[in-house]
Amino acid sequence: MSIVSRCHGRVDLGELPNEARARLASIPGEWLEYDPESGAVLVRHVQPTDAPVLAATASELVRILDEIPYDLQTRIPGGDLFVRTEETEQLVRLRVTAGGALHIRWAHPGYDGALQRPYSDGHEIAIESFEQRLNGSIELGAADPTAAASALQDLADTFEGLYPEGDFRAEAASDGIVRVALSEVNVDAVLLIEALQALAEPRSLRGWLDVSSFEDAAPEHLARVLFKKGEIWVQHPLLWSDPPKA
Repeated sequence: MSIVSRCHGRVDLGELPNEARARLASIPGEWLEYDPESGAVLVRHVQPTDAPVLAATASELVRILDEIPYDLQTRIPGGDLFVRTEETEQLVRLRVTAGGALHIRWAHPGYDGALQRPYSDGHEIAIESFEQRLNGSIELGAADPTAAASALQDLADTFEGLYPEGDFRAEAASDGIVRVALSEVNVDAVLLIEALQALAEPRSLRGWLDVSSFEDAAPEHLARVLFKKGEIWVQHPLLWSDPPKA
């Protein structure tokens, strides 16, 4: 994985005297460097050695902040650095707030309060289909419920993904409703949504579908698809409980 994907972002340190800028620019680092022209801490463009990205980045950022004169620390505008760890692929945010305080927070994806956007053609789902892990519960009305349930079941049973485990059940109930239950199943979400749209009677589609991965996936690539009275919406999780830095 490249340095850009392991670490990105910037922290603005504000206006500093020339002597301080020169001193900051001379600090050696594996991951970070101070750019005197922009007045910001940036990610280096040179691939580092085997230094652990989170520990090294946090240490280098603290060292840079520690070199800023005491009377200028409260003038730091701040910014964010985002780090992806090597072993667990977790996303970690190193935020310097206005005034120079440093906060380190691990991402914990959640959908409560996440923005809902209209689903269009599947480009909203970033995880590759062959590694998608789907969970969900969906209902729809169909002109021929038995045939619709059979078509959906056949789609899941014949999908050639990498992970054959999981459970997909599409059943036509006595009330004429097709109920689909998915648990840890490897199916292409876009193909499934297309089939649901084609089979469902107007405004009958309802339920939810969570799209994650059987492999290591960036938390920001997770998605939840919502079906509401035939309309389809998609959410990407909030990674931190506080609002994004302006």
